[in-house]
Amino acid sequence: MDAIPTPDPDASLTPRILPRPRDEALEARALAEGLTPLQARVLAGRLPGHRGELAPLVSPSLRHLAHPERLKDARPAAERIAQAVVEGEHIGILTDYDVDGITSHVVIRRTLNELFGVPEARLHSLIGHRIHDGYGISLPLVERTLKLSPRPSLVITADCGSSDEPRIARLKAAGIDVIVSDHHALPVEGPPASAFATVNPTRDDCDYPDPTIAGCMVAWLTMSLARAVLIEWGVLAAATPKLSPWLSYVALGTVADCVSLGGSAANRAVVTQGLALINRMEAACWRTMAERLGADSVPFDAETLAFQMGPRINARSRLDDPYAALHFMLAEQDHVAQRYLEVLDQDNQSRKAIEADMAEQARALARPQLAEGAPALVVHLEDGHPGVQGIVASRLVQAFGRPTLVLTPAAQAGMLTGSGRSIEALHLRDALQRTHELAPEALPRFGGHRGAAGVGVPAESLAAFRAAFLQAVGEQLGDTELFPKVYTDGELEPGQMSLATLDELEALGPYGREFDPPLFEGEFLVEALRPVGAEGNHLMMELAAGPVATKAIWFRALTPGEVPAFGVGDRLRCAYKLNRNRWRGRESLQLMVEHAHPLA
Repeated sequence: MDAIPTPDPDASLTPRILPRPRDEALEARALAEGLTPLQARVLAGRLPGHRGELAPLVSPSLRHLAHPERLKDARPAAERIAQAVVEGEHIGILTDYDVDGITSHVVIRRTLNELFGVPEARLHSLIGHRIHDGYGISLPLVERTLKLSPRPSLVITADCGSSDEPRIARLKAAGIDVIVSDHHALPVEGPPASAFATVNPTRDDCDYPDPTIAGCMVAWLTMSLARAVLIEWGVLAAATPKLSPWLSYVALGTVADCVSLGGSAANRAVVTQGLALINRMEAACWRTMAERLGADSVPFDAETLAFQMGPRINARSRLDDPYAALHFMLAEQDHVAQRYLEVLDQDNQSRKAIEADMAEQARALARPQLAEGAPALVVHLEDGHPGVQGIVASRLVQAFGRPTLVLTPAAQAGMLTGSGRSIEALHLRDALQRTHELAPEALPRFGGHRGAAGVGVPAESLAAFRAAFLQAVGEQLGDTELFPKVYTDGELEPGQMSLATLDELEALGPYGREFDPPLFEGEFLVEALRPVGAEGNHLMMELAAGPVATKAIWFRALTPGEVPAFGVGDRLRCAYKLNRNRWRGRESLQLMVEHAHPLA
C-alpha cells in the first residue's frame, strides 16, 4: 500500500504577486476630477467603495478636521482640565509607552506648561514600563500614582484607559478624577464607569466622523478644546497660540501607530501638515535625527517617520524605561537631544538582534501549526522578550499570510503577555472579543484594533486560549484561502521608470496603513548582482526592462550565508517600488524590490 504523502506546508507559503483589485467607478471619478491615469489607478486600488469626496484625501487640509466638540465627553473633559489649571491642581499625565503614547504625552505636557502656564512642579509624567508595569493603567502605575506627594487630583490618560475600569475605580476611590483620552476599541460593557470623562472616537454614542484617528490626535483635540474653554472663561487671552505646532508630534504618532491613512481625511491632513512642520527643523529632536540620518534624508516623509523615527522611540519602550524617548522629544537643545538619541539608537540595535533571534525561533514553532492547516498562528516563546512580540508577529504575517499572536512570559507570575498582527481579511480585536466569549478564563485581558492587538493569557490556559482563538478566527475567515500576498498596482511602461513618475505618485501622499505606497510588477533582466550589508543578506542589482538598466536594492532578500536563486542573465518577475536615491545632493531613480522570483 502506498504511503500517504505528508502535506508540504511550504507549498502554500510562496508569496504570490497579485494585481490589487480596483474600484472602476472611483477610477473614473478620479480621472474626471483631473488626476492622471496612473494616479487614478493608484487611488482606485486603495479606496474600494469610497463614495465621499476625493478632494479631502487627494489634497489634505486641516479645514477638513471636525470640531473637537463632536467628540463625546470632550466638553466636560476640557472643562475639568481648565478647572485644574485655574485652581492650581497637580495633574498626572498617564500615557502608553509606544510612539503614540509618547507623542500624546508631549502634546499634553507642552500644552499645559507652555500654553496654559502650569508649572513643571505641578505636572507628573506617568508612563508604564512595558516589562515591569504592563500596558495601560496598570496596577503598578496606579500604586506609583497614589504614592506621589503631593498627589495629583486629576489624571489625564492618552492612548490607553478604555479597558481599565478596575484601576480607574481605584484612583477614583482615592479622590483622583480620571479623564480617559484614547482610540482603542471599548469593551462590550462600554466606557469605564469610574472615569470622569472618556473621550474616544470609537464610542457608539460618539458623533465624531472619523473613528480611525490615533491616540495623539484625540489628545490634541481634547487639549485644543481645553484652550478654547480657558479663553471662554477669560483665563487665557484670545491671542493665546493654538496647538498647531504640536501637529509635528501628532504626525509621528499617527504614522507610527499604523492607523488608517486611506479614507481618513483627518489623518491625511495632520500627517501632511505635521511633515511640513517637521521639515522646518525647528525642534531639536528633528534636527538631531536629520543629522543622524544624513543630509540626503531631508526632507522627511511618512516613511522616515515609520521606519526611522518610530522604531527608535519604540525600541526604548520595548526594551527599557521609556522616559529617554520622552526626554528626546522634549529636548530644547541639540546636545541634549543627541545624548538621548544615542540611547535610543543603541536600544534599536539591541532590538534588531533580539528580533532576528526570536523571529528564527518563531518560524520554527509556526511550521507544525502550518502543517496542521491552522488559520492563525499562536507562538509561545518561552525565553522571548516581550518588547519585540509585535515585530516578530509582523514578520510571521508577512512570511505565512496568517494572523499571528506571539506570546512570552509576563512579569506577573503564571501569566503570558502577547502581541498580535492581522491580515486584511480579519478584524483581530473582534476575533479576540469572540475568543473571550468562548473562553473568558483563558483571555482575561485584551485590547487593540483591527490590525494589531495585545493579550494577557494565564500560562495554564494557553491550550484553551489557542483553541478558542482558532475557532474565532475560523468563524470570521470561513473558507478564505490563506497565503502570503504581494498586491501590486500593475505594470509600468519602460518610459514611466523615471523620477517624474515618482513625483506624480508622491503628489498623492502621505502613504501608510490602508494607503500603501505604490507597488508595481514587471519582468526584468538581471544585468548585475551582488550581496551587500554586514551579513550579506541584501542584494544590490541592476535590472533592465528594455534598453536601460535601473539600480535596485532588495533588503533581506537572503538569510545570512544563503546564495541567490538566480544570477546575471536570468529573468525575474519582481514586485517593486520606485524610490528616490539621494547621494551627495544628487538624485537618481532606484527600485526597491519587495519580492522577486526567477522565470523559467
